Amino acid sequence: MGSATPSPPATVSGASYAAAAATMAHYKAADSKREQFRRYLEKSGVLDTLTKVLVALYEEPEKPNSALDFLKHHLGAATPENPEIELLRLELAEMKEKYEAIVEENKKLKTKLDQYEPPQEEKRAE
Repeated sequence: MGSATPSPPATVSGASYAAAAATMAHYKAADSKREQFRRYLEKSGVLDTLTKVLVALYEEPEKPNSALDFLKHHLGAATPENPEIELLRLELAEMKEKYEAIVEENKKLKTKLDQYEPPQEEKRAE
């Protein structure tokens, strides 16, 4: 019976070994950066929010024409308010209060006017 002798391991020259080691280090660094970024997204709640919105899209009985618009709409509700929008909301609330005050004042003035002026029908009878 002939015995097969194992072939000796391929030798790698110093230069190609250094290149292979540099490539491996590059992949490890990239993986490390990706892992750090993934942890950052997870810690900040981005992954949970994206998952919830994507699940909502998946469970939508009638898929929207634009999945991107669906995502924008649902993510927009979860994001903090734009300062300009908040200022506009405050201004709107103030204007509503002023409007209500003016409507109330108008009712009071009409009541006073009715006390001092006879109704239109009495004016015609004279």
